[in-house]
Amino acid sequence: MKYVTLNNGIKMPQIGYGTYQTPPQITEKYVTDAIHIGYRSIDTAQCYSNEKEVGLACRKSGIPRKELFITTKLWACYGYQDTIHSIDCSLKKLDMDYIDLLLIHEPTGNVYEIYRAMETAYHAGKLRAIGISNFLEERYIDLLNHCNVIPAINQVETHIFRQQKRLRKLEHQIGTKHESWSPLACG
Repeated sequence: MKYVTLNNGIKMPQIGYGTYQTPPQITEKYVTDAIHIGYRSIDTAQCYSNEKEVGLACRKSGIPRKELFITTKLWACYGYQDTIHSIDCSLKKLDMDYIDLLLIHEPTGNVYEIYRAMETAYHAGKLRAIGISNFLEERYIDLLNHCNVIPAINQVETHIFRQQKRLRKLEHQIGTKHESWSPLACG
């Protein structure tokens, strides 16, 4: 298995299994099957409504927790306190002591306060790495001017029809890894 080393030294599997649009009633089976065939990185999000099933599949897999890399994304957070609460809710639904990578799903709400809450949870050991999703150049640069922990990941739609060359170059200069969602294109 190939890994990417994030800007804080954490190793993340290069290829992951995403659970977008996977209904909760089949998520556990699909994630179990993905882990069985070798996936060790699983991506979910609060708005997918399947964090509980992802956690259940991980626990039942028999694979030690430290060998799995779990990403989830915040949804409908607007400030510091609701983000702290939201992180704790994800930990409870996943039934895990920590999340490997937590992302702001999209640049809405008070992203400075949301990210500051993520930094707090990161320093408390609840999160091994923090990052963002769907932040294009302007929003990415703006966040950099207001954060203490450089985002480890920016997860953005990237494929042959949307290569994100300028953004990837900027992220490389800063030390943020570019992660593609929908790498085979969509629609």
